Amino acid sequence: MSTFVQDHRNTLIVIALAIVALMLSAYVVPEEEQAVVIRTGEPIGTVNTPNGSSNAGIYLRMPFVDSVRRIEKRLLDLEMNDEEVLSADQQRLLVNAYARFRIVDPVRMVERAGTTDGVRNALEPILNSVLRQELGRRTFQSMLTAERGSALANVRTNLDRQARQYGAEVVDVKIMRTDLPEAPLQSAFRRMESDREREARTIRAQGSRDARIIRADADAESASIYADAFGKDPEFYDFYRAMQSYDATFAAENGGAESNIILSPDNEYLRQFRGRR
Repeated sequence: MSTFVQDHRNTLIVIALAIVALMLSAYVVPEEEQAVVIRTGEPIGTVNTPNGSSNAGIYLRMPFVDSVRRIEKRLLDLEMNDEEVLSADQQRLLVNAYARFRIVDPVRMVERAGTTDGVRNALEPILNSVLRQELGRRTFQSMLTAERGSALANVRTNLDRQARQYGAEVVDVKIMRTDLPEAPLQSAFRRMESDREREARTIRAQGSRDARIIRADADAESASIYADAFGKDPEFYDFYRAMQSYDATFAAENGGAESNIILSPDNEYLRQFRGRR
C-alpha cells in the first residue's frame, strides 16, 4: 500500500488540488435567487436573472478572484409604520403602508445600493415622501372612498420610477391603516356627534311644524264638513250638540259615576228631554 502511495503521490496531489479547486470554483444558484459575479470590484456576469440567458444551476468561477453576490429573486417588502401625514383638509393622519418590490436589474442594484437592505434603506424615505405628497392633495374623507385606489396607483407609479435607479421594480403599494391621532380623533367624533344632533333637531322641528300644518288643515276641513252636513238639518244639529253637552256634563261628575243634578223641568238646558213639538 505504501509503495502504491509513493508511486502515485503526484497523481493524488493533483487530484486533491483539483477537488479543492472545484470546490472553490463551483457555486449553486437556486430558483429563488439570482447572482452577480464580481471580479476586482466590477460585475462581470449574472445568473438566473429575470429575462436573462442563464437559469438556476451549478456554475464555475475563478477562485480567489471572482466573488458571487446572491440576491433574492422573490418579492420583497418595504414597510412604513405610523408615519404622520398632513391631509388636504389639515387633518394629521397616522399612516401604515407597505410596498412590494423585486430586483429586476441586479447589476445596477449592486452598483447603486450594494444589497437588498441597501435598496430598502434607499426606498423607505422615497415611499414616505411620495405618500406625503399624494395624501397632501387629498382629504381624509376621500381616503375612505374609491379615490383611495387612485391615490395608491399614483404612489406606486412615482415610487417605481425612483426604484428603477436601484434596479428594483415596485409591484404594489397598500395602505394598511389610515387613522387620526387619538386626541384629534376624539375631537372629530365629538364634532360628528354634534353635527348629527343638530341635524336631528332640525328634522324634529320640521316634522313638528309639518304636523301642526297638517292638523290645522284637517281641523279646518273637518269643520267645513260638519258645517255643510249640519247646515242641511239645523234641528238635528241642535239635538246632536245638546247630546254632546249632556254627555260631557254627566261624565265629568265623580269621574264618570252616576250624577245627581237638580234642575227645573222647564229649564232650557233640558229642552231636548221634553221632545219636539
